[in-house]
Amino acid sequence: MNFVVNKEWLVENLNNKDVKIVDCRFALGDPEEGERLYRENHIPGAFYFDLEKHLSAPVSEHGGRHPLPKIERFILEIVKAGIDNTKTVIAYDGGEGQFASRFWWLLAYLGHEKVYVLNEGFRGWIKADYPVTEEIPKGESASFHVHLQKEMLATYEEVKEIVDSAKKSPVLIDSRDEARYLGEFEPIDRVAGHIPGAINKCWSDGLEEDSFKNSEEQKLRFAGLRQDEPIIVYCGSGVTATPNYIALKMAGYEQVKLYAGSYSDWVSYEENPVAKGKE
Repeated sequence: MNFVVNKEWLVENLNNKDVKIVDCRFALGDPEEGERLYRENHIPGAFYFDLEKHLSAPVSEHGGRHPLPKIERFILEIVKAGIDNTKTVIAYDGGEGQFASRFWWLLAYLGHEKVYVLNEGFRGWIKADYPVTEEIPKGESASFHVHLQKEMLATYEEVKEIVDSAKKSPVLIDSRDEARYLGEFEPIDRVAGHIPGAINKCWSDGLEEDSFKNSEEQKLRFAGLRQDEPIIVYCGSGVTATPNYIALKMAGYEQVKLYAGSYSDWVSYEENPVAKGKE
């Protein structure tokens, strides 16, 4: 099963009415940058989806820094982009992979089967001197039928049960960089460390030069984990864990869930324990 497409495929299918393109560029340090870049130029036909406005719900006491959007609200946005259950959807960001992967996960969670991340993102598209435009596509109308894939999502309660009972399964994978996992550095969340029992597999190790590594390389990253074992991935706020989710699926792991609230949700409960150092 494929989860990514290359720019060569997309440029050949730019005029294919059954292909819809989504621009997910975003900068965590400058929330307005993504839309500003989109308005300057983008892949022809692409609709813009903002991480905080479209791919997340407003922040509240719990649920993390990027809570999942309300399904009804998200559907309103995708149908305006002409996305129905039959369309092939290509999501791209700058090339980081994390924001396009967030869109990929959300659409797959709703049951859409033909959604892909564009390898190399917009940077690769520009390097290839492929066409760009300032023209904003007109809104369309479509209908979308939800087939919710509940097995893709891990709830806070599931994660808490694993920690409280010291279960070894499902395996918890922390997708942040090692320094944050170890608790040596924490620029955002209330307390440094990780969810007790979690192992560290940094999400960015699954990409090379803005492209997802191939299936065999992903298998090497997760060597030691059984493919029949359930896995829950998390990160700081449920965004950078999504490339790891895709990487695990590429490697052949079937029972993978995303803890969408992630570490920022976990530490929003002051009574929850936090671990530091290696497990």
